Amino acid sequence: MTLTKAHIVDAIADQIGYPKNHSSEIVEILLELIKKALESGDDVLISNFGKFCVKEKGKRRGRNPATGKDMILEPRKVVIFRSSGRLKKRINGVRG
Repeated sequence: MTLTKAHIVDAIADQIGYPKNHSSEIVEILLELIKKALESGDDVLISNFGKFCVKEKGKRRGRNPATGKDMILEPRKVVIFRSSGRLKKRINGVRG
């Protein structure tokens, strides 16, 4: 199952007791803060979870999968997520 924004809103509403519209607003504000930080080139570090970073990819050669023709891919920015050591342990079944 994929965790969606709606699932997060429902979980906040259920666990904290906020109305769903208030929970939705909290999630939207949080996501907007993360987006703005990444847009400005800042990293987003969430303790015991991980770090979102913006990485610049340079110009490179690629291939159009539809035609098979070689082409040059322009430089671009991508978002990278690096999980924390604690999250990695948890995913692998090690608590602590």
